[in-house]
Amino acid sequence: MNSKMRSVVASIGVCVGVGLVQAPANAGPGDVTKSGASFWEWAMSIPANVNPLTDTTGENCMVGQSGGVWYLAGTFYPLPPTADRHCTVPAGTAFFMPVFNFVNVNTPNVCGQGGDISTADLRAFIAPAIDAAANLSITVDGKPVGNVHRSKSGVFAVTLPEQNLFDKPCVDFGLGGVPAGVYSPAVDDGYYGEVNALSPGQHVVHIYAESPVGTTVVDVTYHLNVVATVNH
Repeated sequence: MNSKMRSVVASIGVCVGVGLVQAPANAGPGDVTKSGASFWEWAMSIPANVNPLTDTTGENCMVGQSGGVWYLAGTFYPLPPTADRHCTVPAGTAFFMPVFNFVNVNTPNVCGQGGDISTADLRAFIAPAIDAAANLSITVDGKPVGNVHRSKSGVFAVTLPEQNLFDKPCVDFGLGGVPAGVYSPAVDDGYYGEVNALSPGQHVVHIYAESPVGTTVVDVTYHLNVVATVNH
């Protein structure tokens, strides 16, 4: 994609907690085996109309989720940085969340890009925004949660469906649609956090980030209804 499009659609954040502060029981940093690459492989595989990143209410929060760890997503073009979502999750579910992150994908001859772009150039384009990230926080029920870290992914591939996340921004900028297919290399850079499984009941997770200072890029609230499994 050309540079103008990259600056619009590359970011998708969620936020960071700086330092470990006292948190609710069972809400501390988790042993979650997820990564920036796995987050984007999940997010990019889901059509835009049911994608958790373009969801304004939380009704699509469960789409594509599996296993004992769910992703909590930020927002994506054309949504504003603020979102308020309500989501029901099964008890025992841990959470992996991008705090503030960028993906950059090689898309030769698609969305205004010419030939191939090297991995080094993909990384160089997104690094300054992550370097400038500030005032990053994740809270659970109003209490900050730590163990948030910056992570630069290895090289990976994304599989885009028809009506994918990049379609609308590329069309809106007069650069044409993005065909379904496998695109590589892709790279991610950003801040990520983890939260262990929460007790049954109502919980609020708030994610916030700025880049640069004073410019809100993520302000997402999840109202989680954690439902216990009933054994008969």
